[in-house]
Amino acid sequence: MTNNRVKLKKNYKPLKKEQYMCAKHLEYFRQKLVNWRDELVEESRETISNLQHEVRDVGDEVERATRETENSLELRTRDRYRKLINKIDQALNRIEEGEYGYCEETGEEIGLDRLEARPIATLCLDAQERRELKQRQQGDSR
Repeated sequence: MTNNRVKLKKNYKPLKKEQYMCAKHLEYFRQKLVNWRDELVEESRETISNLQHEVRDVGDEVERATRETENSLELRTRDRYRKLINKIDQALNRIEEGEYGYCEETGEEIGLDRLEARPIATLCLDAQERRELKQRQQGDSR
């Protein structure tokens, strides 16, 4: 797939009248995912840098507790970014394999609007709703 990349016009947006997941669509979402991944990696680097350069000897206990709470929040955010980057990498792999944009459960089109809102989506809306309902039911039975 890598060799078949197309050059997109500036401000290109996938159109429903175009063939679903044509080369333009795939390149658009590939670029969107790569840019998103780059932003997350850069934010993670900044978080690490902030934590490394932080002054460890803080005055009173209240200030130290506040700092520890902030650090904990930063680390949780970084962990969420790591998981999100993994999902982005999986989506990029699906583009390369020609599987991107199609539901993992049903094989149906996920849809441009859904992918625009959530480019890492792997399920069509119906399958996602079924999964969430099942998870809620399992949660209620515990």
